[in-house]
Amino acid sequence: MEGVISKFEGMRVLVIGDVMIDAYLMGQVDRISPEAPVPVVAVKSKENRLGGAANVAMNLVALGAKPILCSVIGEDQEGRDLLAILENEKIGTEGIICSKERITTVKTRVIAQQHQMLRIDQEMSNPISEYDSFLLAKRITTDLLPACDVIIFEDYDKGVISATLIKQIVAEAHKRNIKIAVDPKKRNFNDYLGVDLFKPNLKELKEGYQMDLDPSDKTEFEKGILAFMHSKEIKNIMVTLSERGVMISDGKKFDYIPAHIRKIADVSGAGDTVISVAALCLALELPNNQIAGLANLAGGLVCEEVGVVPINKKRLIQESALIQ
Repeated sequence: MEGVISKFEGMRVLVIGDVMIDAYLMGQVDRISPEAPVPVVAVKSKENRLGGAANVAMNLVALGAKPILCSVIGEDQEGRDLLAILENEKIGTEGIICSKERITTVKTRVIAQQHQMLRIDQEMSNPISEYDSFLLAKRITTDLLPACDVIIFEDYDKGVISATLIKQIVAEAHKRNIKIAVDPKKRNFNDYLGVDLFKPNLKELKEGYQMDLDPSDKTEFEKGILAFMHSKEIKNIMVTLSERGVMISDGKKFDYIPAHIRKIADVSGAGDTVISVAALCLALELPNNQIAGLANLAGGLVCEEVGVVPINKKRLIQESALIQ
């Protein structure tokens, strides 16, 4: 797989979706508060990391690709902080719209003794305005999409992606024969018509498709998958199944990739890593079993780290050599 991974270098990826800051307060708990029966965290360090679609971009950079992030953030201090991190990480921001009508999403995690104690979310999840959506679509279709190798929709249900935006981008991508990979959420789940790779987890698939699919019953599970693919004209679907691994299908063949045994520290951001690797493999037109195998391996590797972190390319190369 080292030869495949080396081909990721320089690939241009348009990442469309909800971006956020993942903030961390790291410390120790030595006592219980006298004010209420809650632990007191003595903060030792603070850190801001890129989250949501921005974490997908981070993974792409780590793999050697060149992402351009397309999103809408607030015209606020948190937005300026996010742009500064993106610039520092050499992630293209030409597709970022700063809006006075939004706040920048920040998810603050309080961690003590390597365990998450609390998460505090600052966000607006209602759809962005029609004007902001128009600006975003125009910038993508006119300036950015023509030069990219593959598109990723990274949907976190925070309001940036809409059915209209999806339809516009998919139509333009089809004209130019640019492949599209999707990491969906519930709100727009059924709007991704005609995409090349659709990657829900099992919970998202059940909620979005509104069908109780059970992978232990392969006959009924695959029947449901085929019905969904046909109704949405999806070319390939990859369903992450937690401890069961990953299933991928082109509507004719079903491949099941088992999970690797890992010491799981934190599953945050694993889906971002999976879609990043899968989209690059899709653009290279690799067979489905290789797409799922490498993406599944990468997702497992980041689960061994605490917090949202991008894939380590060197380690991915090393471990991929062991499973070939």
